[in-house]
Formats: sequence, structure tokens, C-alpha cells
Amino acid sequence: MNDLNLNLIVQGALYALGLFSIITWALIAVKGFQHWRLAKRNSSFSKQFWSASSLDAATALASDASPKSRLASVGFDALYVGEGNNANAGNDLEHSWDRQELLERHLRQQIQKEYQSLESGLAVLASIGSTAPFVGLFGTVFGIIHALSAIGNSATASIDVVAGPIGEALVATGVGIAVAVPAVLAYNFYVRRLKVTAAELDNYATDFVNLAQKNGFRVTRSVPRVDHKKEVRIAASEGVLA
Repeated sequence: MNDLNLNLIVQGALYALGLFSIITWALIAVKGFQHWRLAKRNSSFSKQFWSASSLDAATALASDASPKSRLASVGFDALYVGEGNNANAGNDLEHSWDRQELLERHLRQQIQKEYQSLESGLAVLASIGSTAPFVGLFGTVFGIIHALSAIGNSATASIDVVAGPIGEALVATGVGIAVAVPAVLAYNFYVRRLKVTAAELDNYATDFVNLAQKNGFRVTRSVPRVDHKKEVRIAASEGVLA
């Protein structure tokens, strides 16, 4: 393998690490904004929800764009008793559950959807954090091979001959570590934030079920119709690609 090819391999590893770094910092910024905005919206919705005079009155809040509001909207859909809403009750699998089981199932499914949307991008951070040092090491190995090849071609091991290739090799190692560290730290931080958010949604779902039980698992006011799948897709796209 000639010096040109060896040099191209080392340069390619450095460019790949540069791309990894750009992706990492872009994900850090986007995920940070996503979690900040969702926390703000959840806080705002919670204040409005717990200030409502009754569970029926709270149905008017279910169209707010936050994970808790989407969870509430799904819950209200399961509880709503209106004209034609229970026409097929007990006649198909969808309505074969009792109202409490139906509510808990819908809330659980919605929490899973919210979890998946917040989880998007974390696999990329984990992959970069685990592979970047090896990409740097890959460049280091070929940098050393380049240095040995230069020594063989010149028949001398002077500093002028090996300084360039060895320098590139060390730079590749350093860049690999520099890219991996923020990716790993960001991954751990956002996994922690994800667990905290999921726990908040679980607690809210539990409170919602308790309120619904006091209300006889019924709400009589129509819930604003929201495309929950569309809202979750929008939340995911505003965050990062899965």
C-alpha cells in the first residue's frame, strides 16, 4: 500500500470523526431544546389541568401540545360517553374491556408512544460514543503504518521522516476520544431525562385513573378530536430522526 493510499485512509478517518462530531453536537442541541420545551408545556398543562373545576371541565384542555395533554386526550376519549360512542360496546374486541381496563390500556399505549418519540436520536449518540474511539484508533494504526513505510523508503528514522505520519496518528486518536466523550455524556444525560419524563407520565396516568374512578369512569363533555399519532410524529420530527 503506497503512501498516498495510507494518507487517504488517515484523512478519511479524521473526516468521519468530524462528521460524527457535527452530528453529536446537533443532536445535543436539538434534544436539549426538545426536553426544555416539553417540560415547559407539561408544566403549563399540569397547572391548567389541576385548576379545572371537574374532570368534565378539564376535557377542554386536552388539545394542548404536550405529552401530558396527549395522554389526557387519550384518556378522555376512552371515558367519553356520548351519542353513538358506545354503540358497539361489548360487540367487538375493542369494546370487550370494562371501562377501567380500557382506560388503563389506552394510557399505557400512549405513554409508550411518548417514550418512543423522546427516545429518538439516543441510539445515534450511543453508536457514536462507542465507535468514535475505534475510528480514531483505525486512523492511528494506518498513521503508524505510514510512518514505518516512510522509514523503510528513506532508510532512516530521523524526526523529519516520521514526524508527519506519527503526528497524524496521534491526532486521530485524540479526535476519536474528543468526539466520543460528549456523545457518551449526552447519551447518559438524556437517558436520565427520559426516565424522569416517563416516571412523570406514569404518575400522571395513575392520578388520572384515580380521578376517573371518582367520576365513575365517565366524562360527558365531548373531547376535542386530536390526531394523536400525528402529534407524536410531529413531536418526534421536532426532536430528531429515530
